[in-house]
Amino acid sequence: MTRLVLLSGWGIDARIWQPLMTSLPADIDVSTPDWPGYGTRQGTDTPEDLTTLARAMADDLRQDSLWVGWSLGGLLATALLKHLPAPKSLVLLGMRERFTTLDAARGGVTPSALATFNDAFQHNPLAAWRHFLRWQLSGEPSPRHAHRQLQALIGKEPPATYASLAIGLDWLERLDNTGICASPPCPILTVTGERDPLTAIADPASAHHMSRSIEQAGHCPQLSQPQILAGRLAALAHEHEINLHADTHPLPHGEPPCT
Repeated sequence: MTRLVLLSGWGIDARIWQPLMTSLPADIDVSTPDWPGYGTRQGTDTPEDLTTLARAMADDLRQDSLWVGWSLGGLLATALLKHLPAPKSLVLLGMRERFTTLDAARGGVTPSALATFNDAFQHNPLAAWRHFLRWQLSGEPSPRHAHRQLQALIGKEPPATYASLAIGLDWLERLDNTGICASPPCPILTVTGERDPLTAIADPASAHHMSRSIEQAGHCPQLSQPQILAGRLAALAHEHEINLHADTHPLPHGEPPCT
């Protein structure tokens, strides 16, 4: 049985995956571990370094799995490829090599915009967190409906301590996985909502610019398009299962890294 590990992003715990879970086939083994400091692990300190984070997540991020990292979860999962045995493949959902973009014309979040948000967070963490939830949902077909969905899942208070949220913002600012994506230890595939306000359009000049997009979705397709996203992940998982018996990679050998 193929195993999927679904990893949540900044300010949101593993409950974000509940709408997707009901759409995944029963023959796929799915786990949704919380990051240290989040949700069911909120009593655990969030590590400030990747080595400690890798030790904390080693039992969850197994080598015989397909990792699916959403937003900050994708950024961290890619960075952890240097610290843990590589999975069968990695899917980045709503994330590329780094969170910020230096080219504002491509959309996404610039370093200055992230710095402004960080300043707002330092002044009023709760208000900044609530603003971020609405910001990331702005690309969905019905942002208000998506926001109500999200509130019903996680509530109106952050599922993490403010210290954990601050560490996550630091990771969003400084982690750059360009080198890993240029020479990855496993196949990496990027999936983005076509109207994602937080993810820059892929750079055509990049050697790994191609991307799989989900129509009528923003940064949170697991809320707005769970059936489509589940179909994409199920197809990848089943392809992996077939290729596992054929002793080949779960993605075609010609697949560009971080596409």
